[in-house]
Order: sequence, then structure tokens, then C-alpha cells
Amino acid sequence: MAGSKEQIEAYDEMFCIYHRAGTPVVIIGAGRVGLATARALAERDVDFRIVDQEEIHTPYPDKFIRGNAAELEVLETAGIREAHTVIITTSLDDSNTYLTIYCRKLRPDIQLISRATLERNVAGLHRAGADFVMSYAAMGSNIIFNLLKHSDLLLIAEGLSLFHVKLPDSLAGKTLVETGIRDQTGCSVVAVSKGDQQDINPEPSTILESNSSLILIGSVEAENRFLKLFVPRD
Repeated sequence: MAGSKEQIEAYDEMFCIYHRAGTPVVIIGAGRVGLATARALAERDVDFRIVDQEEIHTPYPDKFIRGNAAELEVLETAGIREAHTVIITTSLDDSNTYLTIYCRKLRPDIQLISRATLERNVAGLHRAGADFVMSYAAMGSNIIFNLLKHSDLLLIAEGLSLFHVKLPDSLAGKTLVETGIRDQTGCSVVAVSKGDQQDINPEPSTILESNSSLILIGSVEAENRFLKLFVPRD
């Protein structure tokens, strides 16, 4: 979904029933990523347990479990049988792949998030059973592009790109449906902006005016098709 803050809040009021899970999130690995995850959960008042082989001094000693996460007894102590989510954060992709397979076999219904240090291992972690993979390469490149473009658009999900472009001259004066952007590229226009005004989720009949900008969403391949078709190269 895409929408303004007000639109998302309106959706939540109509369709979402929130409840706070009473079982902790299991975090495997107490390195920088694992501890950052723990801090983020603590700030949101979400219970968690951290598992690591090494004795680590953490701000959460009552939530730390020392042991090998490949051992069933250790994971059961951490609450794997009841947990709704496992987050695997070690720096070794081989270990993360093994632990992803192991946790998925133990709990086919659990939400499983895993870290990938190398981009080439992202697909393998998905095949191993991860629902979402945190890729250093994808997140890092997104930050660099934002800095270069002076942008604040964020990576929403692995393989999904949200990008902002000045309206190409060839599209000025056309309605959104006449541009054929979605059919030709696979990208969707989620907003049209001009000055301080922003039309979020524009109608197909929206006329694209000169000096406006588009915010689009699509795969990396779809973004490249859009740029190749509509944005002239200097």
C-alpha cells in the first residue's frame, strides 16, 4: 500500500485490530546488529530474548541467554516454541542460512527475519525460509543514493525501489493513463508533486503538468526500464 499519513491512519481505523503479543521476539546474535535490534524493540516496549554463544555485557542481562542457537534446548529456553518472530543477526551468512533452515523446520508458522552480509546470499536465505532478508549491500546502496540525490526516500523491502524523478518533457500534458508507465515499465506512480502540493495515489485521469515530479514504486528492473524509456541521457 501507499498513502499519506492520514490515509494510512484511516485504513488502520477501518481494518486493523492491533494487539500486543505476549511472547518475546527471539534475537540470535548479540553483536552490533543484534543489540541495535534489541534497543529498537525495547523502545517500542516489545519483549525479546537475545541468544549468543559468548558472554556479552548487554543493557538487558535479564533477557540474555548464553548458548549455541543450533542447540534445541537453548532455543527452547529463549522461547522458540511460543515466539511469533525470530531475528537472525550473526555476521556469518553460512550460519544464518543454517539457523534459518533450522528455525523454519522447528516453527513453520513463525515470522523469520535474517541478515545477509553478502548480496549474493540474499536469494539463498529466502530459499532457506526467511520471510525478509536485511541486506547490507541493498541498505547501504540506498543510503548512498539518497545522499547523492539529496533525497529521503527509503528502502521499503528487499528488491522494491521507491524513487523520485522530475517529470520527463515527453509526458507533460498527458493523463497518467495515457503515459502507459505501468504497462511499459512495471512501475506504479504513487504520487505527483508540484511545489508544495502533492497528489497521493493520483487518478488515471490526472493530467501531468510541466515542472511537476513523480514518485514511483517498482522493482529495480522496473525502475531501470522507466529511466531507459522516459529519461533522456545527457
